[in-house]
Amino acid sequence: MFTPAPPRRVRALRGATTVDEDDAKQVTTRTIALVQAMVNANGLDHQDIISVLFTATDDIHSMFPAAAARQIGFGDVPLLCARELDIEGMQPRCVRVLMHVETAADRLHHVYLEGARGLRDDLPE
Repeated sequence: MFTPAPPRRVRALRGATTVDEDDAKQVTTRTIALVQAMVNANGLDHQDIISVLFTATDDIHSMFPAAAARQIGFGDVPLLCARELDIEGMQPRCVRVLMHVETAADRLHHVYLEGARGLRDDLPE
């Protein structure tokens, strides 16, 4: 008997990480870890990823976080970097990600690493 696959729809997946210092190597390492954790936690394949928006706080100048994603095979995915709003009391040295994916999953697992773990205490681990 044929069972149709569950319907796929476009969803937005969130994540964030921090760096200890504005260093290109650390921004690269932490961004790659975040993107890979988001993909792995949600069982995504490369073809499921539609686009990725990266933001960085104003204290990160060493590199574009999207360049790190290109190093792990995201060169064919539309990537965009933007500056995070400079709000008093915000999390310093933070890279945030908004990943648009196509998935049949009913629930996504958003990923917050390093110092960004406390940004969303309303999300389950």
